[in-house]
Amino acid sequence: MAKEWLHRSSMVNAADEAGERKIRPVLKQRTLKTLTRAVGVGLHSGQRVEITLRPAQPDTGIVFRRVDLPAPVDIAVSALAVTDTRMASTISSGDAKVHTVEHLMSACAGLGVDNLYVDITAEEVPILDGSASSFVYLLQSAGIEFQNAPRRFMRLLKPVEVRLGQGHTEKWARLVPYHGYQLSFEIDFSHPAVDATGQRVLFDMSTDSYSRDIARARTFGFTKDVEMMRANGLALGGGLDNAIVMDDYKVLNAGGLRYDDEFVKHKILDAMGDLYLVGKPLLASYSAFRSGHALNNLLLRELLNQPEAWDLVTFDNEKLAPKGFAQLARAW
Repeated sequence: MAKEWLHRSSMVNAADEAGERKIRPVLKQRTLKTLTRAVGVGLHSGQRVEITLRPAQPDTGIVFRRVDLPAPVDIAVSALAVTDTRMASTISSGDAKVHTVEHLMSACAGLGVDNLYVDITAEEVPILDGSASSFVYLLQSAGIEFQNAPRRFMRLLKPVEVRLGQGHTEKWARLVPYHGYQLSFEIDFSHPAVDATGQRVLFDMSTDSYSRDIARARTFGFTKDVEMMRANGLALGGGLDNAIVMDDYKVLNAGGLRYDDEFVKHKILDAMGDLYLVGKPLLASYSAFRSGHALNNLLLRELLNQPEAWDLVTFDNEKLAPKGFAQLARAW
């Protein structure tokens, strides 16, 4: 599969170099104008961690760099670099790992950041407020700029689906062709506090605002699960300031919810981060029922295993591009 990916990418590059794309592409790659930093704690490790977001050259992609190790290790994002999906998405290179990358990756997807170095001083991305809004703020405060290279999209050519379980345990996720990028998610938790909120959300990158509509949705958990996780060395950095916490009946956070449908919107947020680990923005419609990090990654792997289901495209003519994709993302 890696050879297939390289072959298809090189065909696009060769066309550019041969002068077949003489018009400067409307949709260009994006990176930061300057570096920015944040300090926080890991949700599961409880460790203090500092991240530095730095500009990167065209076609670099998003690369996490473990700068705390004796020799710094680069971990480039890719669906195949995901090595653990329990409670979060973890990427690895050899023995070096970075846990809980999905919220930062979601912010990059929502704002259209293609190239970025993420220097990190521990093995888990800081949870900050439990959503992607702090990462959106960091990226926008650093400034996002266009680069002189075409933005390459993975365009779905036919449906790809993964499905697990049956009956009350059934869960599924699928991608289908779509001229743009939209996500539809439905949850089913059978919990009074969750059931009282919206269970399904449809978000479209062409018409909706990621920063306004999705980014502020926080991760959530139940007190009974938190106790079990902490007994297993997880959720050590979690609390009411960086997660929605519920007992058997209600939300315990004094401020309540940020959105009427915050739970399912956070699942959209996670899915955007998980799917962006494929290394390219998607032109597709994603829909899912009770999916999570594991199934999202399984979906990407199934997509890569079907090379006939996608191709790589660029846009030289704004009229041919999906609506809204040529501009930088709107601020708050």
